[in-house]
Amino acid sequence: ETAGWVLKYKSKNIVCNFSRVNIVDYIGISILAVVYKNVLNHKGRMEICSVPTHLKNIFALVGLNKVFKFHSNEEEAIRYLKEEESIYKILKKKLRRRFKRIPFHTIIEYKQKFSSKDLFYKGKILNLSAIGMFIVAKKIFSVGEILSTRINLSPKRGIIEIDARVVWVADKEIQPLEYPGMGLEFYNIDQKIQKEILEFVDRHLTSSQEI
Repeated sequence: ETAGWVLKYKSKNIVCNFSRVNIVDYIGISILAVVYKNVLNHKGRMEICSVPTHLKNIFALVGLNKVFKFHSNEEEAIRYLKEEESIYKILKKKLRRRFKRIPFHTIIEYKQKFSSKDLFYKGKILNLSAIGMFIVAKKIFSVGEILSTRINLSPKRGIIEIDARVVWVADKEIQPLEYPGMGLEFYNIDQKIQKEILEFVDRHLTSSQEI
């Protein structure tokens, strides 16, 4: 409830200070996960700091060390949030100017990257660029979720496997024709694969202009 109030009335970015926390049980980890999901749904970010060594070990067992960066203190965490926000805004503008997007209809398979279940869902790509894509699908994940995807770039490249982050979710009232859908941004993409996607997009752009 406290996190929800802060997200609604104060800030979309939250820092959790564990300097006075000695024990975190299963319920505590579940609450932390719920708060993190809430932050992502508000398109915010969450950092944690001053985590004792024994708690770091517990967090590592449940995979939280892959989700969070453990900051030494609160000041460092806040500074990190501010720096990341500035970098993200600059890169977002540059990338959107640099990469063009094409209409591209093909099937995509995807699942939660860090899930223990090897269950892939299916959706349909509506458009594609070298930095991401928009898909329509019945199974929608929250903003910030990392997905493992399989995309068919036929006929030349075939199936590629690439990670992507959910950056926005279609609103039923604002985007009824694109609902339910997700905007995905490629995550830790290999430069070679990104170049291949860029060339694929360029070929389609050239073909459409010739027609």
